[in-house]
Amino acid sequence: MKIDDMDAFVAVIRCQSTNLAAEALQLTQPAITRRLQNFEEDLGATLLDRQTKPLKPTPMGLRVYEQCKAILREIDSLRELVANDGAPSGTLRLGVPQTLGDVVLLQALAQIREVYPQLRTQVSSGWGSSLVTRMENGELDAAAALFPPGKIFPEGIASRSIGRMPLKVVAARSGASKRSYKLRDCYTRGWVLNPDGCGFRAGLQRALSEQGLSLSINLETFGTELQLGLVANGQGLGLVPEPLLQASRHRDALEVLNVSDFKPQVDLWLFHPRYLGNLQDPVELFGNVAGQQLLE
Repeated sequence: MKIDDMDAFVAVIRCQSTNLAAEALQLTQPAITRRLQNFEEDLGATLLDRQTKPLKPTPMGLRVYEQCKAILREIDSLRELVANDGAPSGTLRLGVPQTLGDVVLLQALAQIREVYPQLRTQVSSGWGSSLVTRMENGELDAAAALFPPGKIFPEGIASRSIGRMPLKVVAARSGASKRSYKLRDCYTRGWVLNPDGCGFRAGLQRALSEQGLSLSINLETFGTELQLGLVANGQGLGLVPEPLLQASRHRDALEVLNVSDFKPQVDLWLFHPRYLGNLQDPVELFGNVAGQQLLE
């Protein structure tokens, strides 16, 4: 029984597809198929129901999957024990949402390059949930993203909250605003938000729905600075973490609305696979610099 065959089986169950598992492990689809066949032959059991789409494990396959995850975690721990003695080298694969990239990446990458000159960094962007999925699939070594306080991450992913920040509702500065609003008072102005899939947008939509109100989108676009510029031009309301608002060149053209029944907060989370080997210190440096840039 080969570890590579076990790894392929676990990847297929997680991805629910041999093609996606092949991408995650940087193999061809026929190679994944051969490893699955070898693994089933070694165990003498059928582990996948090949009549279903997406692929699902058989009852025995599900039990084997859980056992394989535990075995692979122990193997990772063993590799980490050996790898920790060497200087970090190779590629550090990082993930950040586009919301944070402009603020945290420049300084973080510069410090990693200075402290670990043999380490090359590779950065991917995406929603926080998609970064978690990519990490489960073995495609990322670490990521920083915004999630609600108390976020529970999947098994095998270590995480820590770097800091907490309020989300602010902002509008173009008018000089004639009320001291306090409720969502019902202002929601009809419409919003300038990220496209569907953004956690901020989902939280706002839930808050509105609980009051029987609808979410009216005036414009949806990526990029915090672009959104704040559009809000400053009177295109609607915005929703932004307070540190990003303070760092924005548009902040003097914006005002924060005190919405008494909507006080959301988000945490900046650093998360990574539980076993990182000699990449642990570079990942901690990345998290510390990201927190400093965003929260201080």
